[in-house]
Amino acid sequence: METVKTPSFWERKSVKDIFTKITLYIIILIGAFILMIPFFWMLSTALKGFEEAFQIPPQWIPKPPHWENFYAGWTTLPFGLYLRNTITIIVFTLIGQIFSASLVAFGFSRLHFPGRDLLFFVMLSTMMIPFQVTMIPTYILFRYLRWIDTFKPLIVPAYFGGGAFFIFLLRQFFLTIPPEMDDAARIDGCSNFNIYLRIILPLAKPALGTVAIFSFMWQWNDFMGPLIYINSMDKRTVALGLAAFQAETAFRTSGWNLIMAVAFLLMLPCLIIFFFAQRQFIQGVVITGVKG
Repeated sequence: METVKTPSFWERKSVKDIFTKITLYIIILIGAFILMIPFFWMLSTALKGFEEAFQIPPQWIPKPPHWENFYAGWTTLPFGLYLRNTITIIVFTLIGQIFSASLVAFGFSRLHFPGRDLLFFVMLSTMMIPFQVTMIPTYILFRYLRWIDTFKPLIVPAYFGGGAFFIFLLRQFFLTIPPEMDDAARIDGCSNFNIYLRIILPLAKPALGTVAIFSFMWQWNDFMGPLIYINSMDKRTVALGLAAFQAETAFRTSGWNLIMAVAFLLMLPCLIIFFFAQRQFIQGVVITGVKG
């Protein structure tokens, strides 16, 4: 019996297809290299000495590298305290946004009640309102509640819906889950809350992971919120701490290497989380657009 030979990759592809793919890869690599230049420059400056930070022509590879800049920059201000404050805000905000946004999205996607589509449209319309419009009324409200200079204005709103974007993202994912699963659960005596808790949430792990990543990134990089509501130095977040550190060295060339060192350290958590969770992040974003 004659053996059928499987054609190789190069035999299946024409010269035009191979040339197009190679060209595309080269363009992607060039684009990635261009986008990575600021990152490399930040790391290079973080490892330079005081006199090398503004050297002309610039030296990309410091000789020798000053690794002590990371410790010196981190200990110039109490960044350990700022990190603890930021993690506290992130943890409580993350819990509130995941729970409240998923609960509201469950109502919009799995329950049928009069005015549901109208309420969903109104909710989506709030995404068109700029933050600057609601900034002053919100501040006045929190001032009457005596929440200024506390973490409450940064945490409590997360427990009231979690944000229109997260509700929309989770609703789109919940719509991809067959409604027959809800009917089968109701026949077995499950209430709506049990369906949400035992069926929808376990199946929505990719979308919930996407919400968690977005929430972490936004809270970690949030500057405007803490700037408005936080007054005490011991309650600053890492974003406020970095801005204060930059303000102290704005008129001195001897501190920019330390600023870059601290900025590099504060960027690492975002890079690490996205590196290990990028598959779940991409899966959640793609699946949420399957059904509208």
